[in-house]
Amino acid sequence: MLRAEPRARWFFAAHGQSSLGTGAAYVGLILLAYDRLESPWAISLVLLADFLPAMFLGPVFGAAADRWSRRTCAIVADLLRAVAFIALALVDGFAATVALALLVGAGTGLFLPAALAAIPSLVQKERVAPATALYGALTDIGFTVGPALAALALLAIDPETLMLANGISFAISAVVLSRIRFGAVKEWDEREEPRSLIRDAIEGSRVVLALRGVRAVIAASAGVILFAGMFNVAELPLVLDELGGGDALFSILVGIFGLGIAAGSMVGAGGGDVTVLKRRYLIGILATGAGLAGAGLSPNVAVAALTFALAGFGNGLVLVHERLLLQATVPESLLGRVFGLKDAAISWGFAIAFVSAGVLLTALGTREVVVIGGISILMLWLVASFALRGTWNDPGDGVEADPLPPEARRRARSQVGVPSP
Repeated sequence: MLRAEPRARWFFAAHGQSSLGTGAAYVGLILLAYDRLESPWAISLVLLADFLPAMFLGPVFGAAADRWSRRTCAIVADLLRAVAFIALALVDGFAATVALALLVGAGTGLFLPAALAAIPSLVQKERVAPATALYGALTDIGFTVGPALAALALLAIDPETLMLANGISFAISAVVLSRIRFGAVKEWDEREEPRSLIRDAIEGSRVVLALRGVRAVIAASAGVILFAGMFNVAELPLVLDELGGGDALFSILVGIFGLGIAAGSMVGAGGGDVTVLKRRYLIGILATGAGLAGAGLSPNVAVAALTFALAGFGNGLVLVHERLLLQATVPESLLGRVFGLKDAAISWGFAIAFVSAGVLLTALGTREVVVIGGISILMLWLVASFALRGTWNDPGDGVEADPLPPEARRRARSQVGVPSP
């Protein structure tokens, strides 16, 4: 795919270097927040600030990606994050830190639906699967390798310099994206009255939720994130207190989990018809649940490493195949909104997990929370399998039937994307 698609080479080069910067900056941002407030609440508030924009504005970000050039949306998103991270290096005070974390979250919330909706127009149709898989793998590798790079960098520089470097990486990405032709713009119907993005977001969300298979995938993925997010909170005490490991072992197991996600994402490079994509998606949910339940029951480090790898691999399968299913079954004019809606649902899942995990860990114990999370995902696999039983069973299934009423269908057709200049 990279040999045959020069635009993709530039796009993924930009995305890869900014993903590494983001992974490294994650460590620096937590250190800055804790230093500026000196309270555990500092970490929670900064992490929550990163999710809040997508939680409340995800469909609106998606509507923007469907209305305007997706390349422009991606560039604006990178510039927002560049400004935010550079400012984090220059300003002081916890209130400013949270405000800038919100700006970072807004940039991320806009970039994700714009980029994922644009991938099908960035490469030839037969290469959409490897491009989508590589996008996810680079993101996951960034969050796995980036913190290791941060550990090395922090031996010589302070967290503020790390923020500055990440801001520069986003600025570089914005410059590279400005030289690539991709994305879509809205072809306005002159007979149509101007509409707000919020109206577009509401109408698009209604259409998306009317598609049975799409609705089931978004709900199932949000559920997986909810219980996997609780594991993210519980994995440190699981390693330190239950397995008797230290910081180094925790880092190794987190790295194994992250590499498992990247490996699972790359499985999607092979693509396939919708029946294959659906089957792999459900296998991913099953593997994630089995891996998390196994992690909670692990008697030693060796077994824990295997279960972390299995859970990560399943998580990667879920991530890439949900994206491929949505790209294959949603009308192109709605892709931004479906990814924005999915991002909102997933962000709510993460937020609920982060808020509730502490209470559950105190009330139930570490192993119990991890096992319950794994079993819950296994039950979710049963529900998702039933919900998708009558959907996408024909290998020739493509875009789902349009559920819009005639007038809304006319407006949607006026939003079919054309290549951006």
